[in-house]
Amino acid sequence: MGLRQRLRNDNDNGNGKITDSKILPQDTNAPDTAKQSVASPRTPRNQGLKEKIHRRLIDKLDLTKLETISKTVLKSQVRDVVESLLREDENVGPELNREQLTEEILNETFGLGPLEPLLNDPSISDILVNTHSKVYVERYGKLQSTNTVFKDDNHLMNIIDRIVSDIGRRVDESSPMVDARLRDGSRVNAIIPPLAIDGPILSIRKFGVRRFTMEDLIQLEALTPEIALLLEATVKTRLNILISGGTGSGKTTLLNVVSSQIPASERIVTIEDAAELQLDQDHLVRLETRPSNIEGKGAVDQRDLVKNALRMRPDRIIVGEVRGAEALDMLQAMNTGHDGSLATLHANTPRDALRRLETMILLAGSNLTDRAMREQISSAIDLIVQISRMSDGSRKIVKLSEVTGMEGNIISLQDIFLFEKIGIREDGKVLGVFKTTGIRPKFAEKFKSAGIELPENIFEPKDKYNYEEDNE
Repeated sequence: MGLRQRLRNDNDNGNGKITDSKILPQDTNAPDTAKQSVASPRTPRNQGLKEKIHRRLIDKLDLTKLETISKTVLKSQVRDVVESLLREDENVGPELNREQLTEEILNETFGLGPLEPLLNDPSISDILVNTHSKVYVERYGKLQSTNTVFKDDNHLMNIIDRIVSDIGRRVDESSPMVDARLRDGSRVNAIIPPLAIDGPILSIRKFGVRRFTMEDLIQLEALTPEIALLLEATVKTRLNILISGGTGSGKTTLLNVVSSQIPASERIVTIEDAAELQLDQDHLVRLETRPSNIEGKGAVDQRDLVKNALRMRPDRIIVGEVRGAEALDMLQAMNTGHDGSLATLHANTPRDALRRLETMILLAGSNLTDRAMREQISSAIDLIVQISRMSDGSRKIVKLSEVTGMEGNIISLQDIFLFEKIGIREDGKVLGVFKTTGIRPKFAEKFKSAGIELPENIFEPKDKYNYEEDNE
């Protein structure tokens, strides 16, 4: 069902209900598991036997031909070594799960060891390793402990080294922090002693296999059909949009969904610190920052990439997350013909987002006055979308605010849509209502010139939308 038809159906049905938040999982049909125990990977057992088999396996396999060997053949060879060693070891009882042991050996040899089962679980969005003996995951928006462990800190360090070396980065005492990514695009951060007092710490933000659509976000009650139509119209009208929110609030997911509305005929240049965006358009150029080498040279930051992007004839510039001096160059690009640009940043409210932009402009070392900075911001940004993570793990667009210009020395904002939290259900789910403020944004006049027509009543005051309760 299309957004416009969905909106007509919602408007025709007058018996509105309070919205009942759903969790935003990787699988939209996932059950509510907030109160269930985590089905964690089994704790590694028989570590000495695994190490012995691992050494024997390395001696047996021709490592130069691994890329040409299928996983089925590798698994068969590992199984042969396992069976051979188990026949030699009289202390091994019949209760040992040989298939599980074979899988663990494969993971240790060719994967990321104990992390492999967690990485392969589509219901897990974050993996948080707090030293070798404590591993937590986020599943359906809730943090849960697992009984996955590493042998010791050296075992965990080996896995971290394997991750960062794959993309040409390093982590050691001279460089104890690193940002990296896995081959599937999952974002990785590692910090080790002496900065991490208790041992190596590893955080993995998994790359979603499934790409969300605007209709998915409506079904999950992250937004309403009216908000979806407005966002589609603002992208097609080439307004500059800033998506603001806290860590894990869903900024990148929303940016992916909003960016999907960009016409395929336009040239898009994305700039990210760690590549996460998943865009389907053919005319796409993806740029990623580079850290300094071991000599402290060769770093390329986001500001360098924004400046370079301006020379690449972009129709749209998308900055995955504005976090530094590149804010000034991005705003200047928006003000000099590169309209329709999109970006995200960390902030708790639209007003805080504007303050953060001012702070980041100062990081560029410019001598702009406060008023000059605010004039740059107010003329560049058209819409701020504030997204938040609720206490039940769900994500919601809580405000759509238009930047209307300057009033004296202050940037003027007006809210168009907002979400009001009114309570929490007995099972922990958030209750709230989406509201329309009744204000028609100034940029709505641009829709007509772009050939876009929105329903006449889209901005009329409403405070309830017809969504079914979770428990119905």
